[in-house]
Amino acid sequence: MINKETAEHNLWGNNCHGWHLVKQPELSVIQEMMPPKTSEVRHYHQRCLRRATPTHQFFFILSRKATLEIDGSRQVLSQHEGVEVPPNVPHQMLNESDSDLEFLVISQPPTHGDRVLVS
Repeated sequence: MINKETAEHNLWGNNCHGWHLVKQPELSVIQEMMPPKTSEVRHYHQRCLRRATPTHQFFFILSRKATLEIDGSRQVLSQHEGVEVPPNVPHQMLNESDSDLEFLVISQPPTHGDRVLVS
């Protein structure tokens, strides 16, 4: 069994948190928390040379509302809603609310080392 207290933790961006619930060579599940008025950098994931399969991601909102920009189109996701982001598609998670946002990021295969920033 794993939870936020026992999972590997990392701090990113402007006081955002991530807990690695599953960290395997072919699957990553991270629970993330973003404070109010924070955002991730706009980016996409491309096929890494060490993998034959491009990365698919699924974002699932656990609490509050999130704005997810996917290829220039903004979607507002509410609690218990999710959306898939295909490989090579620019995207950005934003917390435009006044409350902490918690969500899951499920990546298959994991996205570590294949992030490309987009301006």
